[in-house]
Amino acid sequence: MAGKKVTTTHFRCAPTKKQPKSPKYARCIKSNRIKLDEFAVIKFPLSTETALKMIEDHNTIVFLCDQRANKATIKRAVEKRYQTKVVKINTLVRLDGLKKAFVRLAPNVEAMEVATKIGLF
Repeated sequence: MAGKKVTTTHFRCAPTKKQPKSPKYARCIKSNRIKLDEFAVIKFPLSTETALKMIEDHNTIVFLCDQRANKATIKRAVEKRYQTKVVKINTLVRLDGLKKAFVRLAPNVEAMEVATKIGLF
């Protein structure tokens, strides 16, 4: 008898060789980031009583926006689309899934003039 006697219950086999990969087509990684332009970010301005009161009292216009938009993209979109200066933006997500943005305009810009230019009045 040639070889050593096996005294354990563990079966040892030779390691399997790894074949080089040869894919049928090249996989490309697509970016998950969705680019939003100023028309995709801002959907429409709100014209409820409270929104109109905020225009008069606080120089603030209320917009419904895309949910993926953040404050910086909303600010850029408002400044580019309506040619105004934005001071501050507050956002919240409503229960129906839409994002509401409260855009405070600069003191030298009248929110009433911008709202009439948009077509709220």
